[in-house]
Amino acid sequence: MSENKEKPLISVLMSVLNCEKTLDESLDCLISQTEARWECIICDDGSTDKTAKILLNWQNRLPNKIKIISNTHNKGLSFSLNRCLEKASGEYIARMDGDDRCSPDRFEKELSYLQNHPEHDIVSTDMQCFDAEGIWGVSRYPTEPKGADLVHGTPFCHAGCMVRTKVLENAGGYSEDKKYERVEDYELWVRMYALGSHGANIHEPLYQMRDDRNAASRRKWKYRINEARVRMLAVKKLHLPVWMSVYALRPLLLGVLPSGIQRFLHRKKLSRS
Repeated sequence: MSENKEKPLISVLMSVLNCEKTLDESLDCLISQTEARWECIICDDGSTDKTAKILLNWQNRLPNKIKIISNTHNKGLSFSLNRCLEKASGEYIARMDGDDRCSPDRFEKELSYLQNHPEHDIVSTDMQCFDAEGIWGVSRYPTEPKGADLVHGTPFCHAGCMVRTKVLENAGGYSEDKKYERVEDYELWVRMYALGSHGANIHEPLYQMRDDRNAASRRKWKYRINEARVRMLAVKKLHLPVWMSVYALRPLLLGVLPSGIQRFLHRKKLSRS
């Protein structure tokens, strides 16, 4: 791939931690994009494996497209993404994780959607889940999530999203408050919707997330509490009926179910496409 030296239209934000086994595959997905007007700003969040060496190789290979930031120690996803956001120069922000994959036409389709729908500030896609054995499930999201949809859970695949840079900056970027850890994207959508933003989902699995089939049953209680907190925040900030606060109990109720039932419900939700 020859480098495009024009000002990037899309800034891709990526935070990585010990991704030496998967990073090349993820970055290969970027250079395969049919929409080439992008830059990728990558924050190495305190990796202790060969991630830093791999990143340096990519930066040397594509110095006008790959920008590297390094944290002296692990600071967390929100902190790292905010550092990347400060360096972004594109009109649009896209996300990508260092252990995931996406379709070659992902950027082209998401960019086209936002350019043709000025009423929306967020676009994402359906998402396939995969592991060493292959694709095993798919997450589907509402076509045009309304405020009330946010109390049921995050309405967008975060790692597969694209948003307008100015809108994300006006919202204050990602919250670094620990009470929103692991649900920082969900909390961001609530704030953006409260400020008047809306979004949509493309019903194609343009993004693939590396996911452990049993991860849901091992979810820590503090992250379940954080999700419940964001659901309550959605009720408050989006002026939803008070009775909808009952939906905040769902992640907590799921946490007390036997692990086998949790795995069954998770796999049922991520039904095969």
